[in-house]
Amino acid sequence: MFSLKGLLPDRKRTVGLDIGSSSIKLVEILDASEGYLLNNFSQVPLEKGIIVEGSVVDANALSERIRGLFKISGCKTKRVVTSLSGHKVISKKATFPTLEADDLRQLINDEAGNYLPFDDVKDVSFDFQILGESEGNPGQMDVVLVAAKKDIVQNYVDAIQKAGLKAVIMDVDSFALETMYETNYDFEEHDVVVLVNIGASITNINVVKGGQSIFTRDVSMGGQSITDSIQEKLSVPFEEAERIKIEAAKENAHPGSGSQVNPLDFAEPLFMEIERSIDYFRSTHGGEYIKELILSGGSAKIGGIVETLTQRLSIDTQIVNPFQNIAYNKKIFDPVTIEDIGPVAALGIGLALRRVDDL
Repeated sequence: MFSLKGLLPDRKRTVGLDIGSSSIKLVEILDASEGYLLNNFSQVPLEKGIIVEGSVVDANALSERIRGLFKISGCKTKRVVTSLSGHKVISKKATFPTLEADDLRQLINDEAGNYLPFDDVKDVSFDFQILGESEGNPGQMDVVLVAAKKDIVQNYVDAIQKAGLKAVIMDVDSFALETMYETNYDFEEHDVVVLVNIGASITNINVVKGGQSIFTRDVSMGGQSITDSIQEKLSVPFEEAERIKIEAAKENAHPGSGSQVNPLDFAEPLFMEIERSIDYFRSTHGGEYIKELILSGGSAKIGGIVETLTQRLSIDTQIVNPFQNIAYNKKIFDPVTIEDIGPVAALGIGLALRRVDDL
């Protein structure tokens, strides 16, 4: 598991804060005697322009929305786990001599230019995960490196602090989804699974083998690109296009309401990017057999998307179920609500599962 360094860990309770470009989601998971328990899930919309391409543009507006989210949720926890995504985060797999973690960190610091595409490592927050011995390089080990400019990280930390909270872990979207997957799904050592999260403006693709990431890519398009295409095609305002997309998605899932728009017709560019990513993975990893694709994010609820991806990719595709091994407070949630929020809560659940003890 990952955390971008520079944030002070402690052992007190945390809450997951999924900050997207169109909404903010709060997830609180308690450590109960029987296991994990969902105790809080709340979300508020985020106006366009506050978060752009993974960067905070309007920190004051973001702080206000975060403060409002905590108010309506009633959550009293002040320590949050959040994440970054998009091209502001660099993630790469590299091979190193077999070293202890502290020695590896020092090596990366000393020779950062060989591993990270930044001019000065002092401007960068980075972390890594040792995957184990490299199959093709005896005496070497495979490592996943994650890095982001410190000012990008600090802008999120400052906005959270202005809201009266404290960011204790900064994760990465793709790896938060991996945490959710590890907690809720059974897998064998050689099982290869693709985790695809379609956010509003960014789609995260993470291929995991035996529960460990072996390939990641963030695509700079998502559900909003579908809305934009509907807006352009039908010449309607963005808000109307979004309404049409949502209503048409419901119609696809429940035929009979009379909608004449199929959102899948406007999702071709996104499908092509997902397809290209899978093809590239297959070409660079020896054509590994992919067991399944697990789909999350708001657009995962568009009727017909599972069948479309299954056919196009020749991979069994399913909607994520992040509550297979997580119970929920039955005084707050009912089964219908839990099923409905699953796809949009998946990333936040991965964040909420993080504990400062992981660092």
